[in-house]
Amino acid sequence: MKKVLTIAGSDSCGGAGIQADIKTFSALGTYGMSVITAVTAQNTLGVKSVRELDEEIIRDQIDAIFTDIKVDAVKIGMVSSSEIINTIGDALLKYKPENIVVDPVMVSKSGCHLLKPEARDALIKVLLPLAGVTTPNLYEAEVITGRKIKSLPDMEKAAVDISKMGARSVVVKGGHLEGDAVDVFYDGERFHYLKNERIPTRHTHGTGCTFSSAIAAFLARGFTLEEAVTRAKEYITGAIAASFPLGGGVGPTHHFHLYYKEDR
Repeated sequence: MKKVLTIAGSDSCGGAGIQADIKTFSALGTYGMSVITAVTAQNTLGVKSVRELDEEIIRDQIDAIFTDIKVDAVKIGMVSSSEIINTIGDALLKYKPENIVVDPVMVSKSGCHLLKPEARDALIKVLLPLAGVTTPNLYEAEVITGRKIKSLPDMEKAAVDISKMGARSVVVKGGHLEGDAVDVFYDGERFHYLKNERIPTRHTHGTGCTFSSAIAAFLARGFTLEEAVTRAKEYITGAIAASFPLGGGVGPTHHFHLYYKEDR
């Protein structure tokens, strides 16, 4: 069984972050491991508070995994400070894992800022050059490029610009545009368009985490980058279609929708 490591924050209600990543790894036939960068107190209504872990324990977690276990892919999610980003970057340069997926988590659906503004440059300089693929949504792509994105051509330009920052390939997710949900995948040479009808549900907590983790799982299993991104898009689309209410706010996607077909 292939082994996939997530480096990200914990979501106490289980819909996003470390918890969503490990559920996704498991659903897609890989073994999930974690390095926790922060603990969030959150539920379906929003993020209540965030506590970063210190760089030493983050470094020790990474060392513990790589000195004992072969890692087939790495997904990087919530990394809120420059110090944490630099710690992760140094460790990954040391261990040189294959198949690094960077999901530049910046703001929660409830509006809580999960990346400090001063950490933007560190993310660009340290993590993007390590990424085999990075998966920003429209807002994150705007922050990274410093430019508004309002159309498909804007998404294409943003993908090229982010690729020039060092990421070998880029998926700009278009879920926040009107109309059908179209993601632009730029592999460094040409564009691919991942399109599906918009699913009428508000229960989309953790979609970005789940999508990027699915890419990492498929890469770990040996699929090509194009195959991994395409399969991950199919998986997250199914997970959104099978999403369900939880609590009083935005419910999660169904990570195990491939296996649980009964009425919910």
